[in-house]
Amino acid sequence: MSDQLDLYDVTIIGGGPAGMYAAFYSGMRDMKTKLIEAKEELGGRMLIYPEKMIWDVGGVTPTLCRDLINRLREQAMTFEPTLVLGQQIVAQERLEDGTYLLTSASGERHLTRTVILTVGYGILKMAKLEIEGADRYEVTNLHYTVQELEPFRGKRVLISGGGDSAVDWANELESVAAGVEIVHRREHFGGHEKNVARMMASSVNVRVPYAVTHLHSHNGETIDQVTIRHVENGETERLEVDAVVVNHGLKADFGPLREWGLEMGEWCATVSDRLETNLPGVFAAGDFVDYSSKVRLIAGTFTDAVLAVNSAKLYLDPSAPKVAYVSSHNERFKEKNKALGVAD
Repeated sequence: MSDQLDLYDVTIIGGGPAGMYAAFYSGMRDMKTKLIEAKEELGGRMLIYPEKMIWDVGGVTPTLCRDLINRLREQAMTFEPTLVLGQQIVAQERLEDGTYLLTSASGERHLTRTVILTVGYGILKMAKLEIEGADRYEVTNLHYTVQELEPFRGKRVLISGGGDSAVDWANELESVAAGVEIVHRREHFGGHEKNVARMMASSVNVRVPYAVTHLHSHNGETIDQVTIRHVENGETERLEVDAVVVNHGLKADFGPLREWGLEMGEWCATVSDRLETNLPGVFAAGDFVDYSSKVRLIAGTFTDAVLAVNSAKLYLDPSAPKVAYVSSHNERFKEKNKALGVAD
């Protein structure tokens, strides 16, 4: 039955920034490409914080995350890869001819000569606030992500957490909220140093080391007050709030991917410096991988994508150039340039 399927040079599994850029770059390498994403839209983990301002992508001035996602989506489709949304790939089988047959949770199959895994941390789930009855407020003013800033305008916001997202949200909300308090059970925050320093110098009220212990409501529908407790001396304090934002991290679930035989730790797959996994013809990039010089920035994930695609190309054709020609000399851009009215 597999001979009835279209055969692709490379199938990229995961539609975050690594997957999208890999789809673009594989087009530069003239590879027949398919991009498969489990969700109904591209963006990966970036979809969690569309209102976050992105500062650290080379050549891109501060840009809202949602706008960067849109640009990456558009770029990914430059060479018209086949795009498959809403399919979670759960199984792989290496056939006698060395190709891979991939199967989704709903039974769809895909045939490919190589695979690039850009699955991030798998299926991500927000770590919930471990307070009995907290879930009742999720439909009103208890939030696990910030999709838009405007709903928080003029409100008293309490943020619980100390990682990158908690710090970023504190910085972004500080300009629109009536007041922002951030509660963290440790003395030090885990965000990027620049963002932490910005928060400390702002009007955000930093409460450490504290933890949220109780949520209070006068009407049983919305949170009016929050009790916080000092984790060392046990002293408690009750704060008036209009909204509570919780960022206690993400729980990763790689599901059946762990059964593929990949060398994996708790969070990442182990790859070579050429982004090769231990499975022949299977490469990986982005947050899913770990290697000695790994850079955990969006900018670093683009390099991962390039290295993985180059390795896939050389796996298929060892005589191929090691890298793609730059855009000013790449034949694939000649027609694109004409369409833009740019001379060769």
